[in-house]
Amino acid sequence: MLSRRAFVKSASVLSAGVLAAPALLAKGQTDIGLQLYTLREAMQKDPVGTLAQVAKLGYTTVEGATYTGSLKYYDMTPAAFAQALKKAGLRMPSSHYLLGEQQNNGQPTAGTILHGWDKAVDDAAEVGIKYMVCAWLTESERGSLDHYKLLAERLNKAGERCKKAGIQLCYHNHDFEFMAQDGKLPYDVLLSTDKDLVKMELDLYWATKAGHDPVALFSKHPGRFPLWHVKDMAKTPPHSFTEVGNGSIDFKRIFAQAKTSGLKHFFVEQDQTPGSPFDSIQQSISYIKRTLV
Repeated sequence: MLSRRAFVKSASVLSAGVLAAPALLAKGQTDIGLQLYTLREAMQKDPVGTLAQVAKLGYTTVEGATYTGSLKYYDMTPAAFAQALKKAGLRMPSSHYLLGEQQNNGQPTAGTILHGWDKAVDDAAEVGIKYMVCAWLTESERGSLDHYKLLAERLNKAGERCKKAGIQLCYHNHDFEFMAQDGKLPYDVLLSTDKDLVKMELDLYWATKAGHDPVALFSKHPGRFPLWHVKDMAKTPPHSFTEVGNGSIDFKRIFAQAKTSGLKHFFVEQDQTPGSPFDSIQQSISYIKRTLV
C-alpha cells in the first residue's frame, strides 16, 4: 500500500461515451473515469502515450496519484500536464494526496495536507482539479479514535482551504477505517467532519470487503459520496482485485443509488491485474458500458 501512495496514485471519444451512457446521462453523468494508479508503470514510462491509450479505450476522465512528494503530475508541471490531458481529450477532476504526518527520512513530505497544502491547492486549480482526495493513511497515521478525531479536525481545516479555491476535499477509504475501536468505527469519526467541507470517495471494494454495504452508507449519509472507486472483488479467497463485472460485487444495485450517494464521478481501479493492465481496464469499461450505464 505504501508503494501505491508513493505514486500518490477528444471530442469523438467523448461523443462515443455519451452515446453509450444513456442511463447515466439521466442522472447528470456522462463520464467513465480511471484511477491512473492502475497504469502506474506505463504512466512512469510514457505518460502522454498512456493517456492517449486511455482515451482510445473510451475513458473520458482520470484521477491522479503522484503529486505528493514530487509536486508534479507524472513528472510534469501543472501547466504541462493540463496540456497533456487536453491533447488526449481527457479531464482530471480528481487527484490523490497524502496526509503528511509521517515523515520521510526525518523530513516532512511536501505536497501533503500538513505540509505545503496551499501550493498543492493552487496547483490543483491550475490543472482543473475539482476534488482533492486524502488517499491513504500509514499505520502511524491511524492509531486511536482520538487520533482519528484529530484527523477529522485537520480535514476540516484542509477542506476550508480547498473551498476557497472552488475545490472539494474528500477522503478515500480502505478497510481499516471499518475496524471497530471501543464499539465505534473510525469511519464514523471521519464522517463527523463538516459535511460541506469534507466529502467521501467510497472505495466500493474495500467497503464491501470490510463487511459494509455501500447502499446502506448512501442511505445513512445521502449526498456525502460524490466520488466512487469502482473495483470488483474476486469470488474466491483471498477475494483480491478483479475486473469490473468479473467478481462478486453487485454493481447494478449500487449504481441504482447513484443519486442518493450524490455521485459526480466514478473511477475504475484495479490495484493488481493478472496480465496487461490495459486488457483489464478494457474489460472493465466494456462491462460498465454494456451493463451499468
